[in-house]
Amino acid sequence: MLSILGRGATLCDGLNRREFLRVGGLSLFGGLTVPRLLRAAESASDGRRARAKSAILFNLLGGPSHLDMFDMKPNAPAEVRGEFRPIATSLTGLRICEHLPNTARMMHQACLIRTISHTYNSHDPLAIMTGFTGGNPQLPAQPSDPPDIGAICQYLGLGPRDMPGAVCLPCYPGWGQEGYRRGGPYGGYLGSQYDPLFALCNPTFAREPRTQHYDPVMPIGEPSVPGLDSLPDMTVNRFDGRRTLLRQLDDVLDQSRRSPAIERMDRFQQRAFAMLTSSKTRDAFDLGREPNRVRDRYGRNLVGASMLVARRLVEAGVPFVSVHQEIFRHYGHAYDMHENNFGMLKDLNLPLLDQVYPALIEDLEARGLLDSTLVIVMGEMGRTPRINGKAGRDHWPQCGFCLLTGGGIRPGTVYGATDQHAAYPITHLVRPADLVATVYHLLGIDPHMTVNDRVGRPIPIAHGGDPVRGVIA
Repeated sequence: MLSILGRGATLCDGLNRREFLRVGGLSLFGGLTVPRLLRAAESASDGRRARAKSAILFNLLGGPSHLDMFDMKPNAPAEVRGEFRPIATSLTGLRICEHLPNTARMMHQACLIRTISHTYNSHDPLAIMTGFTGGNPQLPAQPSDPPDIGAICQYLGLGPRDMPGAVCLPCYPGWGQEGYRRGGPYGGYLGSQYDPLFALCNPTFAREPRTQHYDPVMPIGEPSVPGLDSLPDMTVNRFDGRRTLLRQLDDVLDQSRRSPAIERMDRFQQRAFAMLTSSKTRDAFDLGREPNRVRDRYGRNLVGASMLVARRLVEAGVPFVSVHQEIFRHYGHAYDMHENNFGMLKDLNLPLLDQVYPALIEDLEARGLLDSTLVIVMGEMGRTPRINGKAGRDHWPQCGFCLLTGGGIRPGTVYGATDQHAAYPITHLVRPADLVATVYHLLGIDPHMTVNDRVGRPIPIAHGGDPVRGVIA
């Protein structure tokens, strides 16, 4: 809870201090720290033209079953092919799951990669958000982790001055597991000042799950912008102290105003203040501004509301938005289907995806935003070809899918092929590093640019990945 301990005051521009502190956006306070103010954020675009101004990642957390969604094998044995049937799509020759009829009508606009492959066997979205597949997958988010795409967007100062460069919805991945912070959407070794703006959520549920992990219940609610009263022990006095330290630094360095580093610091201060005092971020979260028909189109649930907020954020110029689908109830991950794979898909996950993905794409297209917005739908891994004894599929990072739409991709493309059981790629293997490099390329960022890790080593932001030219228009 915010403790108002400082005396009332009015800032030099007439803004009341109490109103200033109510603006919201906790992660933006990183923008006021000395390391953030002193860090250079020079563009590394090599002069290349960005095909996309923004990207939205819809993370199907848990590992969606590629065999039961976008890479079905109807001629495989029953213990491999599963219960669902494929249906025709708007792209000649492509068939996908029967429980994705709305998505099937849009596949001529999309690019489907069927050969995402790696060995990072973890539910953290670290690999798909950074391209890095090393490290210990059993650990929560670490300061030594690499920065994700959103952090690099913030590092480079992309987007409007008065908006965050990255937003994570409906909250940080792992929130539903008693606050376990999964690696992925963080500044990592660049520093927490490059973390995204993490939204808050407080979903409700119509019923209790019948089983702990494998009976998903739709979360109802909306993501919200955090306010300063959400941060424990944040007081006006402490905030005043931070500002005082910056003023002291300004005084000490006043004799060195010709330094380019100081010029950059001034820009960071100005942008941080602009983001803290602007209403644009709060307005983007205000779904009351949307017509009921639009709300209904996305769905009156936490995932649908998050996707609608994501559209509003990119409309306001935010470069990178990630939406992470969790169950939020009794620990489970939305797509981690070791049991009841087909029931979880048919009863909740596939109808939900088949509503929110077409709603987003059609909405972006109607608003003239699809060509400048890259939409990425995927999970952190696929599932085993063979169905286990509990009607589930287990972890299988060796093969998975990614659905790309808009933002400079080549529509109507199926990239890569898998073997007869969808166990391994047989053509055009795509590593997470290559996928992340593709996203950077489409955003106009050189995927081979480097940033220093915590010991000063220059690390390529896409970890050696190269853009997948076959999916780029």
